[in-house]
Amino acid sequence: MDPALGPRDHLLTEQPNECARGLDALTTEGAFDVLNAEDATVAAAVGTAREELARAADLITARLAAGGRLFYVGAGTSGRLAVLDAAECPPTFSSDPEQIQAIIAGGPAALTAAIEGAEDDAEAAGRELDARGLSDSDVVLGITAGGTTPFVHGALHHARSEGAFTIFFACVPREEAPDEADLSIRVLTGPEVVSGSPRMKAGTAPKLALNTLSTLVMVRLGKVYDNLMIDVDASANAKLVERARTLIQRVTGCDRERAAELLDEAGGSAKLACCMALTGQDAEGARASLDAAGGSLRSAT
Repeated sequence: MDPALGPRDHLLTEQPNECARGLDALTTEGAFDVLNAEDATVAAAVGTAREELARAADLITARLAAGGRLFYVGAGTSGRLAVLDAAECPPTFSSDPEQIQAIIAGGPAALTAAIEGAEDDAEAAGRELDARGLSDSDVVLGITAGGTTPFVHGALHHARSEGAFTIFFACVPREEAPDEADLSIRVLTGPEVVSGSPRMKAGTAPKLALNTLSTLVMVRLGKVYDNLMIDVDASANAKLVERARTLIQRVTGCDRERAAELLDEAGGSAKLACCMALTGQDAEGARASLDAAGGSLRSAT
């Protein structure tokens, strides 16, 4: 590392991007093209972590199926993305809100404003994990674009001391920012178009990765049938009622009127309604079949 540079300037995410030189002198359209071309590389970068993400998904699935929980931990952009993914799982998959939780440095206020210094508190996340009853059946996934955030490393250190399984996600190579997690996921997005702004490609990468990870977990937990979001609770609003009726029609081949009847008999559960139609059972019998199959409609039918 050049001794004239700062202690973080060796990190991949902090390097100047040669493809974006002269960005401020380009036309708006030209600058757009540079941004768009760099953004297009992120999905491929996430793809290089296929093996690690699949392993993480299988591990998390097993822990959640046994009653454990998944805790995302992050600061700044990474923390906000963690909160977003955790918050979207219950309405998308009807999962228990306790099952996937997020901890962001600085607490809820950090969702809408920068809480200076919060990411440097290496003990804070451990205290929050303890307050939520962390146990050795849980998984803690720390997310930090540049790989150095003390809040995240502190969380993983504490989680390991409690016997929880730990996963680390960063956008820099391990040699630039080592970790002690049980599983390390590295998605190398490279230098940002605007140097030192890891909310860009290094912000898009964890969004894609967390989407992929939580979706894989929910598929494995039986929340998806074929490629349909089958575990819909239609009690929340009219849009979900319509979506659930359509799902029932697609899965069972019944007409709209019958789909509505089944959904009503199933108390608003699209998956239970489908199981009733496919097995000929009443709601109680279909529910027992689903329970015996671990919630999998495919296995229950």
